[in-house]
Amino acid sequence: MPIHFTNAEFADRRARACAGLQKAGLDGLLMFRQESMYYLTGYDTFGFVFFQCLYLSADGVKRTLLTRVPDLRQAQFTSDIEDIRIWRDRDGANPAEELRAILEEHGCRGKRLGVEYDAYGLTAANGKRLEAALDGFCTLTDASMLVSRLRMVKSPAEIAYVRRAASLADDAYDAAVAIAKPGAFDGDISAAMHAAILRGDGDEPANEFIVGSGPGALMARYQSGRRHLAANDQLTLEWAGTFRHYHAAMMRTLVIGKPPARQLEMQAAAIEALAACEVALRPGNTAGNVFAAHARVCDKAGLKDHRYNACGYGLGTTFAPNWMDWPMLYADNPVVLAPGMVLFMHMIIFDSDAGVAATPAQTYLVTERGNESLSRSAFKLQVA
Repeated sequence: MPIHFTNAEFADRRARACAGLQKAGLDGLLMFRQESMYYLTGYDTFGFVFFQCLYLSADGVKRTLLTRVPDLRQAQFTSDIEDIRIWRDRDGANPAEELRAILEEHGCRGKRLGVEYDAYGLTAANGKRLEAALDGFCTLTDASMLVSRLRMVKSPAEIAYVRRAASLADDAYDAAVAIAKPGAFDGDISAAMHAAILRGDGDEPANEFIVGSGPGALMARYQSGRRHLAANDQLTLEWAGTFRHYHAAMMRTLVIGKPPARQLEMQAAAIEALAACEVALRPGNTAGNVFAAHARVCDKAGLKDHRYNACGYGLGTTFAPNWMDWPMLYADNPVVLAPGMVLFMHMIIFDSDAGVAATPAQTYLVTERGNESLSRSAFKLQVA
């Protein structure tokens, strides 16, 4: 079976989740985040885009998944969930009412339940259905971050998967650099990067790779459309190696031809900012302090108007539509860093007036004494 962690590890995770529920005075948790379901049971699907809920009682005894028929075998094959219920697709179907019946069966009437409201798997419409169905039945409270906080610090088994993901990210970068030449089709570059990861037993990423050339090199989101590289061009890449859904992201801007002086200045400042962030990325420091190091260097270099208002974010096992995880590295974020956290630090500088970009970035593991870069790739701007 494709369950990627031991029974003992899953048991430990659930015990800590239940301890969190009990500390918060909750009798159970209604999970709508696919990340939480995967973390606590191994359940692996994209069917969360429909109404799907995993109930966990605060004592850990009851675990019931309510889902659709296409995910029945998916849950049986990928998870250790034994109690799987199906709601039937039909006109007028209201799975929230069926969830209420399950909760009645589990003795939840009059109880206090946590809900993962902040979840791509719970649309606003379904959230309204949920609250209507449970109105007067039990008390609901937002517990969106309960499991996410547990997921933030990785176990040794998780770190091993992150390291493999980082190695795949480097393989993808090598594949891109090998063909990033004048005349190269950036669709071929994207294909080569994906192929390197998938051939290494990696996974599809939680969002699209950014492969932007020419004017598109100043875009930090995927956009449809492809082009061929010119003799003097720039190419911005943002991608992630992914292994067992654990992501290790990287970002680079590469110059095909000769980089202008402005771009060389931006690259130097970005690398200096990343070095300052590496110093700040240590246990006991805050996520906000890491961003402050980034801002201090960029602003001193006169790049305040060209930098972002965040310089990174947590990484882990995430599902579509994006691989960004909590916490974000932005101003004054009070989250305290701890060993075992994995963060992507990106020094994105886009000068729209000059039309050039600099984006050195990679994934780091917070260690007992500081941090470790998980990438083997050097920072270079000019490739051809």
